[in-house]
Amino acid sequence: MYKFALIFALLTASTGGTAIAEEIRPADTHFFHETFGDLTEELELAREEGKFGVMVMFEANDCPWCERMMKNIMNRVSVQDYYREHFQIILINVDGDTLITDFEGNEVQEKDFALTHNRIRATPTFLFFDITGNLATRFTGTTKNIEEFMWLGEFVVDEHYKEEKFIRYKRNRRQSG
Repeated sequence: MYKFALIFALLTASTGGTAIAEEIRPADTHFFHETFGDLTEELELAREEGKFGVMVMFEANDCPWCERMMKNIMNRVSVQDYYREHFQIILINVDGDTLITDFEGNEVQEKDFALTHNRIRATPTFLFFDITGNLATRFTGTTKNIEEFMWLGEFVVDEHYKEEKFIRYKRNRRQSG
């Protein structure tokens, strides 16, 4: 796989276009939590650690959009730190045969959990489950950039999804600068 290395990437800051250096790490080892595929256990960990809940990213084999998210957005240390602080983060393959335990304690294959239980039709899809295991919100596709992915996290953590759609939240964030 990857060897851990300190790599710096140039980013354009959202305010003023100033170039800043940010450390990056592989998303597969630093964004997602290690899991045994038991979502009830992941939910319990989230509760114990005072997190919002569980975020599940559904990916597909050879999905270029999933790869784009992992190599350009979820590899940033600031993104990894924020999301890991607020969510247990699980990666599920929509083509996978691996058995997982869903939030109700039932064993199902990854692909059945994706298609049958959550109607995942495109990847990547991000589902955010609250601390009780109920679906808070879903986001299908890629975000435009790092800032937008961070806004998605804030949208969920600060419970804006209860009052408005993410598209409106993004528009308001852009306007407030």
